[in-house]
Amino acid sequence: MANHKSATKRARSALVKRDRNSQYLASVRTAVKRFRFALEGLKAGTEKDIKKVEGALSKAQELLMKAASKGVVHKKAASRKVSRMTQAKKAVTDKK
Repeated sequence: MANHKSATKRARSALVKRDRNSQYLASVRTAVKRFRFALEGLKAGTEKDIKKVEGALSKAQELLMKAASKGVVHKKAASRKVSRMTQAKKAVTDKK
């Protein structure tokens, strides 16, 4: 346990930050997963609407960049994920 007043405050603030960061990460993971499911549906032919995939991509991109700006995810990691999702979308939609 912390012995100094400043150390106890840092321990408290670390708990708050951990909760906030886990919420950001959960929302990012959910958005990326929704994009992947929409893309898989488009690939399989069960989903016909390209707009749904584009909407899921923009939402995932928005959340990733926001998490990167908050320091939850590294900026280059977020950019890499957005780039790969965009390439995957382009590969599927160009075939259609």
